Amino acid sequence: MDERDRAQRVVGLKAIEAKAKEMADQGADALEVRTFIKGARGELARQKPDWQQYAKAAAAAEGAQSKMYGF
Repeated sequence: MDERDRAQRVVGLKAIEAKAKEMADQGADALEVRTFIKGARGELARQKPDWQQYAKAAAAAEGAQSKMYGF
């Protein structure tokens, strides 16, 4: 992920944080706020994927499977 994309991701995460705080201040319950955060972060990941993090997660999953199943 280049610096420009990373900066845009940070801006997106800060916007999600601000909206979640606004929702909480307006009386939204914790589940509603958490659902919003999860959905917004998922959408951000689809729009600005971090392939380095994906590669790390895939390698970790592969390593866990090989330990579990002996592949």
